[in-house]
Amino acid sequence: MSIKSLSKVIDLKKLSLLKGTILMNLSLLKGIFIIFAKKYIMTDLRLIEFMREELRHTPLDFKRYMYDRIIWSDRMVGLVGPRGVGKSTMVKQRILESGNPDEWLYVTADHTYFANHTLTGLADDFVKDGGRHLVIDEIHKYMGWSKELKQIYDSHAALQVIFTGSSILDIHRGSADLSRRALMFHMQGLSFREYLLMFHGIALPGLDLYGILGHKIELPADFHPLPLFRKYLIDGYLPFGNSPGYSIRMQQIISQTLEVDIPQFAGMTPATSRKLKRMLGIIAGNAPYKPNMSNLAVELGMSKNDVPDNLVYLEKAGLLGLLRDDTGGMRGLGKVEKVYLDNPNLMYALTGDNTDIGNVRETFFYNQTRVMNDVVASRISDFTIDGITFEIEGHGKGKKQLDGAEKGIVVRDDIEFGYKEFVPLWTFGLNY
Repeated sequence: MSIKSLSKVIDLKKLSLLKGTILMNLSLLKGIFIIFAKKYIMTDLRLIEFMREELRHTPLDFKRYMYDRIIWSDRMVGLVGPRGVGKSTMVKQRILESGNPDEWLYVTADHTYFANHTLTGLADDFVKDGGRHLVIDEIHKYMGWSKELKQIYDSHAALQVIFTGSSILDIHRGSADLSRRALMFHMQGLSFREYLLMFHGIALPGLDLYGILGHKIELPADFHPLPLFRKYLIDGYLPFGNSPGYSIRMQQIISQTLEVDIPQFAGMTPATSRKLKRMLGIIAGNAPYKPNMSNLAVELGMSKNDVPDNLVYLEKAGLLGLLRDDTGGMRGLGKVEKVYLDNPNLMYALTGDNTDIGNVRETFFYNQTRVMNDVVASRISDFTIDGITFEIEGHGKGKKQLDGAEKGIVVRDDIEFGYKEFVPLWTFGLNY
């Protein structure tokens, strides 16, 4: 072998030794990093990666009406509402706009991490890492959530907890009463105003009831609301309204609510869950439904005493709207006079071509006005708000039924602009 060839062999050996040394050092460094991470990063890295991925896909261009109403600074904040209204997106938007996402941890209660870990254990580790804001999405999927939230609140004074959950959640229930600890906010689906902004880029101001009745609406040039309003009634109530298969997704939400959310909360058997489905079907075919508890109990094969409780479960879950009278003296305590489906989209999803437009009008009015107002049944017409009687009508109807009202309003679905006591139905979609 020549001197030159031998030199090349020696160089290759040196290179090989150098490569081996580098690999060994990298392996050593990796081991040191893992030891360091285990010792100094208590929070599971899988959860941190999960949060980052979730935040990466969170839009900031549109925020729901509730975003600016939540007192985000409170130590424990609960956001509840029906499935699909945008609760998860809202809390992730809050993290992104906080200015310091490293102090936050976002988790979902059904993450595989909780198969062998607890919420309290996670909170302990997160606090040790310097965490200050823990966000738990879909808390209703975690067994014993209220007791653990109470323990976290009492153990970590410097940790803020924000949680979301099904609207069926009851923070007053059981021994772990969170009513003195958690500030609760209830959120519902898109108003017509939000729908116009989110899907069509049309910005209209929100108006209180008296702004609507005073015809304070100013429309953009060449904008005619009625065609979009009719579309909204069919598929505009939830933030995924522009997605393919909206009706199918609505059906899935209904099934999940009836088969999982309510039975899990109320400890129902599968047989009772099936009766809930039957109850919803009866009401869907007859809404607005004048409840007769005895007849409904017989038809469903359940105790008469269980019927009111099940109606309330369906109301809290976002499937029904219970219109009460004013005998209770306080909001929501009166006798149930009529039962509506919660929103017009549900009506179309459940009854399809058989949907009655007159019932749709009433359902929309009640759904949109109840967020900001105390809406009760009228003794002479459809609804009463703040002493004002509302008659919901279609084309060509007058105000005959309002003759006995001290102050009466005719709400029409076929007009763009109002005049005196005649007010367009679509404008009540600007109420929030």
